Amino acid sequence: MLRIDCPWCGPRDETEFRYGGQADVFYPEDPSSLDDAAWAEYVFVRGNPKGWFAERWVHVAGCRRWFNTERHTVTYEFREAAP
Repeated sequence: MLRIDCPWCGPRDETEFRYGGQADVFYPEDPSSLDDAAWAEYVFVRGNPKGWFAERWVHVAGCRRWFNTERHTVTYEFREAAP
C-alpha cells in the first residue's frame, strides 16, 4: 500500500485519496479559437513519462483538499506535496 503525505493531515494510506490527473495542464487562453483536434488534445492527451511526474490528488477521506505532488512512475515514491 502507498503512503501519501497530505500537506495538512500528514502521511495517510492511499485509500484515503483520489487521483486528479496531471498537475500542469492549463485551460486554453482563447478556447473559442481551438478546433476539434486542439480540443481533443487538451482533453485526452497527457504525459506518460518514465520517472518523476507532477500530479493532483484530493484527500477525500480527510480534509477534502486538493494538492500537487510528484510521483515516480516506476518506484511510486512521492516527493514533497504542495497545496
